[in-house]
Amino acid sequence: AASDVCLLLTLLSPPPTMRSLEVLALFFSAVPLGSAFKAGHHGAVSRRSHSLRKAPSSALSATSVAERKPATASYEDAEKQEVSDYFNTVGFERWNKIYSETDDVNSVQKDIREGHHQTVDKVLAWMKADDPSSRQPLKGQSFCDAGCGVGSLALPLAAMGAAVDASDISQAMTEEAARRASEVLPREQRNKMKFVTSDLENLKGSYDNVACIDVMIHYPSDKMFEMVQGLGKLAKKRLIVSFAPDTWYYAILKKVGELFPGPSKTTRAYLHKAEDVEKALKAAGFTVKRREFTGTRFYFSQLFEAVRE
Repeated sequence: AASDVCLLLTLLSPPPTMRSLEVLALFFSAVPLGSAFKAGHHGAVSRRSHSLRKAPSSALSATSVAERKPATASYEDAEKQEVSDYFNTVGFERWNKIYSETDDVNSVQKDIREGHHQTVDKVLAWMKADDPSSRQPLKGQSFCDAGCGVGSLALPLAAMGAAVDASDISQAMTEEAARRASEVLPREQRNKMKFVTSDLENLKGSYDNVACIDVMIHYPSDKMFEMVQGLGKLAKKRLIVSFAPDTWYYAILKKVGELFPGPSKTTRAYLHKAEDVEKALKAAGFTVKRREFTGTRFYFSQLFEAVRE
């Protein structure tokens, strides 16, 4: 498989230089990973949404207003609260810039932006491949984007015809996603979107498709299994997930980063073995159909598309 080739090349790649280790140390110690990786280029919709600056909350009146749902104690509350607090405050300000097209980012952040662009583009390419002759290949289908960030995936999915429920643990993120939708999507598509502030454990409903991109990094291995089971209960046909792969190379880079704690590090990063994620999907009733790997200098993500058996 293509992903296996990419992984093999990664394992056989030359060891990083001391300078690159220093940069990676700064990255892993100062940059919280995971659901923050929501930037993406997906045609005119996302490019326009990235260029927007944050507007007053009154701008949400033209679209679905983000709703708040109470969180429940399904995994370490303190850790979950750290994630929520971070992405509602300084983390939102930092990552909202990465999610845009502003030049006010450093080289590491630009690399992360590009890496996530590639991951989200691969999801959209899968959707288009299922109906290549249609301009709206998802028309008539429902989609849940769990951990939507500022809507970098949710908005182009809506533009492709899907009815999209977009959720995130951060109210600041869902409000920004709703604002961007009001700016770049026509009313017909915007009216098929709903924005909800919620953790994954409190999501309810039934959807043709469920996507959870770069959120798994916030879940330790045992909780990852529960996370996949919960998402599987929402998906009738297809479940798309991405995660930071647990290989010896990435594990070493993560350990190096932990040697250089930074004041802005507020969330933990968990790596996962591909076979463990595939087993969790299998237990939820899904079989991996397509897979892709994205690797830049500072962004590493394994992407699975699984279909219900």
